[in-house]
Amino acid sequence: MSDTILVLGGGIAGITAALEAAEAGAKVYLVEKNPHLGGRVAQLARYFPKLCPPTCGLEINYRRLRDNPNIEVLTTTELTALQGSPGDYKATLARHPRYVNDRCTACGACVDPCPVERPNPFDYGMTTTKTISLGHEMAYPMKYAIDESTCLFDSCAKCVQACPYDAIDLHMQQEILELTVGAVVIATGWKPYDAGTIANLAFGHFPDVVTNVMFERMLASNGPSGGIVIRPSDGKAVESVAFIQCAGSRDRLYLSYCSSICCLASLKEASLLLERNPQASAYIFYIDLRTPGTYQSFASKVLDHPRISAIKGKVADILLEPGSGQLVVVADDMVSGAMSHTSVDLVVLATGMEPSLAEGRPQGEMDFDPYGFVLQGSDPSGVFAAGCARAPVDVATATLDGTAAAMSAIRASRQMVVVP
Repeated sequence: MSDTILVLGGGIAGITAALEAAEAGAKVYLVEKNPHLGGRVAQLARYFPKLCPPTCGLEINYRRLRDNPNIEVLTTTELTALQGSPGDYKATLARHPRYVNDRCTACGACVDPCPVERPNPFDYGMTTTKTISLGHEMAYPMKYAIDESTCLFDSCAKCVQACPYDAIDLHMQQEILELTVGAVVIATGWKPYDAGTIANLAFGHFPDVVTNVMFERMLASNGPSGGIVIRPSDGKAVESVAFIQCAGSRDRLYLSYCSSICCLASLKEASLLLERNPQASAYIFYIDLRTPGTYQSFASKVLDHPRISAIKGKVADILLEPGSGQLVVVADDMVSGAMSHTSVDLVVLATGMEPSLAEGRPQGEMDFDPYGFVLQGSDPSGVFAAGCARAPVDVATATLDGTAAAMSAIRASRQMVVVP
């Protein structure tokens, strides 16, 4: 039997699971497909329940990771297959080349010579970065990575010439790793639903229609405009925002389930907008406002603000007002029974959360529901889901999930199997 635990996903749920298991004495492999840990939480402006910036919690967790010899972090790595049973799983991993080795000091000498700009995934494409990049200022591990889809490799190699530490290797190859582990925690997180598929909401047609995750970056102090909310189309300061709830969610044509946190996120973003600009106005178009449990008091406080209006109505269309450049939100007002027309500077679509494993699932001992969320395995099982790999949840729930999954994984990896 192996008491080694494999944790898939380096977001808040996966980091929590890895730390809790390792601090209880287990050996842990923490696997993340991206070059850096942090997941979606690292991209937020603030998160619940304390409404603190992500640096608040991630900095502490990164320090715990650095100080724990029981954890081995494998970035740019994905699980391709899993076979076996509790205490004896065989995991096959593909470790993709980072093209930067452990001699990197994150000095940044490689960046300016690089001639290639690419959309910055950390800012959801609203800014650009060089093809060799650090991700963000709190990246873990603190070393650069090269995007192989945009790199010119040997035909350029200017970053290699600029690096004073010989830390760049443009000829790195993919590695296949075979691990024996006792249990697996799947914490692979979520991805934003593709707003471009929702024809009537005009995402991709008007630059001032953005998604909720994009708006979160706009509000962040390390975001595209340093936390000052401006229109993407012309750089004008935003004075009015329409938040459209259930953008594609709870709709059999798109995403049929409720993602549970979108309403709360929009209320938070509306309050942050007014924190940045007290004279701004926010309009929240909703079908139902769902803020369960103790978050209801927060919702009531936000909705009592005189500059925040909640309109119960389904948005039918988003139009461009001739001459002014303003967007007009056309909605079916369920209270008055009439069609409303609201002119705003910016529209924010509260798109839902899809599991990251909805596509490209690894082969092996994992069960999924029709949407791609991981189902807990049969009893006995050594495969456990945590965070948004299991269901759409908030950050606080994801951390609780991570702790619970770690404890279940330890128990499963150490159980004795008696063969008659």
